[in-house]
Amino acid sequence: MIGKGRIAALGFQHVLAMYAGAVIVPLLIGGALGFTSEQMTYLVSIDIFMCGIATLLQLTMNRFFGIGLPVVLGCAVQAIAPIILIGEQYGIGAIYGSIIVSGLFVLLVAPFFSMVVRFFPPVVTGSVVTIIGLTLIPVAINNLAGGQGAADFGSLYNLGLGFGTLFVIILVYRFGRGFSKAIAVLIGLIVGSVFAAIYRGISVQPVVEAPLFHLPTPFYFGMPTFNWAAIVTMILIALVSMVESTGVYFALSDITNRKLEKSDLTKGYRAEGLAIILGGVFNTFPYTAYSQNVGLIQLSGIKTRKVIYVTAGILIVLGLLPKVGAVTTIIPTPVLGGAMVAMFGMVVAQGIKMLGKVNFTSQENLLIIACSVGVGLGVTVVPDLFKVLPDFVQLFTSNGIVAGSVTAIVLNIIFNIIPHRKEKEVTEEMSAEL
Repeated sequence: MIGKGRIAALGFQHVLAMYAGAVIVPLLIGGALGFTSEQMTYLVSIDIFMCGIATLLQLTMNRFFGIGLPVVLGCAVQAIAPIILIGEQYGIGAIYGSIIVSGLFVLLVAPFFSMVVRFFPPVVTGSVVTIIGLTLIPVAINNLAGGQGAADFGSLYNLGLGFGTLFVIILVYRFGRGFSKAIAVLIGLIVGSVFAAIYRGISVQPVVEAPLFHLPTPFYFGMPTFNWAAIVTMILIALVSMVESTGVYFALSDITNRKLEKSDLTKGYRAEGLAIILGGVFNTFPYTAYSQNVGLIQLSGIKTRKVIYVTAGILIVLGLLPKVGAVTTIIPTPVLGGAMVAMFGMVVAQGIKMLGKVNFTSQENLLIIACSVGVGLGVTVVPDLFKVLPDFVQLFTSNGIVAGSVTAIVLNIIFNIIPHRKEKEVTEEMSAEL
């Protein structure tokens, strides 16, 4: 039995794991579209608030929505570039009109999308989860070095802080017992931040400038408008997010030893659809399952949904109290990077574990894994590989996770599903003749 204090600490650890990834979306979009400081404050605060609401929708199991796995939802990073493009070409209203329609689309296709569960055997799900982890590693390493574009990128200070945080996590995980071992990442983040504050100091200006209280306001940036080009673009992004989330669902089902049925996937997709609609109404962004929290669950070994309920509650409170939420933004980037290396690495390990169920005597399975991981990692390293293709095609091909996932699914159909279907037809014909 886990005590309330320990559950609270574990929940806060999940907040720290996803906070940087969640706030980077409104910061980049708001900055590119020229939002004022007041608008940026609202955007970041309501984004964190809605991450908590979206997570609650996914945790709550009922007849209509909620997959009931310990999954944390956050802003879909792949939506950043398309949203900026829509905002520049068609205006802010078109952004939120397209988000609302894409959420409705997800609700409508959820029952049919869940029928593809048979296209996700271990050779596919294991490859997808491995790709997710591998494509996230560069993000972790960039943060460990100080963040992409930082003036002191790769400095001894940043490297020492990042690897020092990772070393603390390893030490706690190796020599810790019970609860201390479960919150190894949180301890590493605290130790790394304290060292940074003592050695070089940490600016608290973001905390000073943040307001004390903030209420969610529907259509804060004005009423939505509906543009077909923007809507189609955002629907494509929603499909990309559903593919990504499917990999996260299967990873968590493997960790929690719970078999997913088609109805579970349907309710999971519906929860995301509702979250996307609410995102449009409250002027935030599309939401998707966050894979970084999968690594944290695997690392801590704590699989109960109670922890994620606490995470959702903390996110909601932080969204209402921007000054409190701003405290988490002062954690140095190298410290976050050091923790991310451990968490994202555990996602890779989970994918490899899932691949352990695959029949490796089959050359076809080996080729599926080789090609999907190769394509996924290759597109991540060289994102301009398909820049000559139409923009709507690049929404899929420029994302390593999606490109690798689609490769795994298609090759599995070619090598494992179509041959079995033909064998079944031949068997049925022979039985009829007899």
